[in-house]
Amino acid sequence: MKSPSAALLDAGAVALSSLCLLHCLALPLLAAALPLFGVWAEAEWVHLVFVAIALPMTGFALWRAERRHPLPALAWLSAGIGLALLMAGALALPSHAWETPLTVTGSLLLAATHIWNARHRHR
Repeated sequence: MKSPSAALLDAGAVALSSLCLLHCLALPLLAAALPLFGVWAEAEWVHLVFVAIALPMTGFALWRAERRHPLPALAWLSAGIGLALLMAGALALPSHAWETPLTVTGSLLLAATHIWNARHRHR
């Protein structure tokens, strides 16, 4: 039986990744229609806030899961790469043109890791 708090952490992490995806994919479309949203879509602090929330949440969720059952190296690797891609996107590394692809890929990788972790707990 899974712990409600562990399930909540994974659900929160997936929700945050989804919010990040929504920000990266839907907000630019809204920005084209509504200039007010354009200011928020281009705000660099938003990306840093998402990363600042994602780093400890992912770390804590995976650390807690590791305590219950050893996680494979692939889970740690995909979470680490996902976080690194989010960080690179937030810092616009290597360039601003790579920001969205890096952030979307990192969000999807993190969400997939958390979904895998949630499903793995059932076995």
